Amino acid sequence: MLCQEIKDFLAVHADARYAAFVTSLMPGTRPVVGVRLPVLRALAKEIAKGDWRTYLEEAVDDTFEEVMLQGYVTGVARMPFEEQMERMATYVRKINDWALCDSPCSGFKFVRKHREEVWAFLQPYLYSGDVFSQRFAVVMLLAHFVTDDFIDRVLEACASVCPNGYYASMAVAWAVSVCFAKYPDKTRPLLAGGRLDDETQNKAIQKIVDSFRVAEWDKSWVRTLRRPKVRKS
Repeated sequence: MLCQEIKDFLAVHADARYAAFVTSLMPGTRPVVGVRLPVLRALAKEIAKGDWRTYLEEAVDDTFEEVMLQGYVTGVARMPFEEQMERMATYVRKINDWALCDSPCSGFKFVRKHREEVWAFLQPYLYSGDVFSQRFAVVMLLAHFVTDDFIDRVLEACASVCPNGYYASMAVAWAVSVCFAKYPDKTRPLLAGGRLDDETQNKAIQKIVDSFRVAEWDKSWVRTLRRPKVRKS
């Protein structure tokens, strides 16, 4: 599809009220047309059946939806692993809000056949100091690496990364809560060990307490690890 065809499609499926809602969640980023994500995912699958390489080479970044669509196409189009990694790296450079990070990351399912290679690929992003590069790496970990083989490495990464901003910190908290839900015994030492900063620790605890996948007695234990908020003078 040509760029103008994409824009026409988005205009037809736009919802002004939804656009206002999404914009309220991500103020100051790209303009939002108001197309719901299932519609974008379906469009990405259609693009992936055709000349998706030309689409990705010519795609523009004018709106939130146009960038999100590129992430979806990158995840579903069939291509050699090395090319998919290059195109994923290209997409990461366009991420400037949490939604453009989180939703496409969950769709990069090709990662699961190449976890060792992708683990190495993610390390520079984890420690880059850029808030959305860090969030991308952490969300990739929680989406694809919370497994028997990688849980110890994921927990160590959560403990050692220094989140450079709110959205990176919240990603680490989210990852810790996912790890706790699936591997509580392995995650307890991280929560009790004082290696997370106060904001990340408390947000991780809140996410664990809010989870339907965690037993009540585990939630009671986790609550005892909350740190007091320091009032700013």
